[in-house]
Amino acid sequence: MIQESVKIKDVAQHAGVSSATVSRVLGNKPHVKEDVRDRVLESVKALGYRPSRIAQSLRTQKSKVIGLIVSDIQNSFFTAIVRAVEDVASEQGYGVFLCNTDENPEKEQFYVDLLLDERVAGIVMVPTREQDTPCKEIIHSGTPLVVVDRRVLDVEVDTVLTDNREASSKLVKALIAQGHTSIAAVLPDLRITTGRERHLGMLDALAEANIAMDEDNLYIGPPTAEAGYALTRKLLAKKVLPTALFVGTKYMCLGALKAFHEADIRFPEDITLAAFDKLDMLPYKPNFIYAEQPTYDLGESAVKLLMEKIENPSKTIQFITLSSRLNI
Repeated sequence: MIQESVKIKDVAQHAGVSSATVSRVLGNKPHVKEDVRDRVLESVKALGYRPSRIAQSLRTQKSKVIGLIVSDIQNSFFTAIVRAVEDVASEQGYGVFLCNTDENPEKEQFYVDLLLDERVAGIVMVPTREQDTPCKEIIHSGTPLVVVDRRVLDVEVDTVLTDNREASSKLVKALIAQGHTSIAAVLPDLRITTGRERHLGMLDALAEANIAMDEDNLYIGPPTAEAGYALTRKLLAKKVLPTALFVGTKYMCLGALKAFHEADIRFPEDITLAAFDKLDMLPYKPNFIYAEQPTYDLGESAVKLLMEKIENPSKTIQFITLSSRLNI
């Protein structure tokens, strides 16, 4: 039989033991006879008793749930991170609260407050910005925190990143190696660390080849397909087109492809394309150069680092940087 609102005292009465004994069994504590443990577990199953997660965390000051805050769950880059975090957390006996900010600092703060109120064991977070973040608040609460994909500058915190600057430099060097000297760029907001680092990587490659960056060929906007489309349309409106285009995110690249299609621009025949990350959501493989980020590894490294921090809060802060793979 299954009853509503079954309490620990009901389980104790059903099993013929004390409430303290039930608590010891449910807490997997030692010094409980096997026949008593079996009797208690049978009563738990028979009555449909479910321990209160909130009550447990209040008693033990520990939770078996972690929070994961990402900026856009529709982006397959973040989907891979979510998959990795959930895989590792599940193996360690943890559940995951998934929160989506839509790059909105107010939503980010709302979810941080919610996760702290829920007394989660720790948080993995893709911050919406690098300054004035809620990271200080999280750390001050004593909740372990790992930042992934983007760095923050207002506090020292465990961080896992892709080497954006290195990958972007390699992409632009690949274009230069093919003979291109007129290279345009469609890049994400330079106020976001990923956008700024990818811009710097491009400048590194151009400087090494003694090629000046034409600021008229630099287009900056939000990291969305809509922005990629609009910015590429502006580029294609020019009388003289560059011979190559570097696009800073996969979704901006999707927008660029749409603009190319509408303008009947072929690549690489009319313009050579290099982009940051694999376009894994397309039914065909475009003929372009791309840097494939280790997305699953980012999430896996971040949650493993968080688990270490949960077990040892005084552990030295770590800064992990992973490399992307260049595909030509």
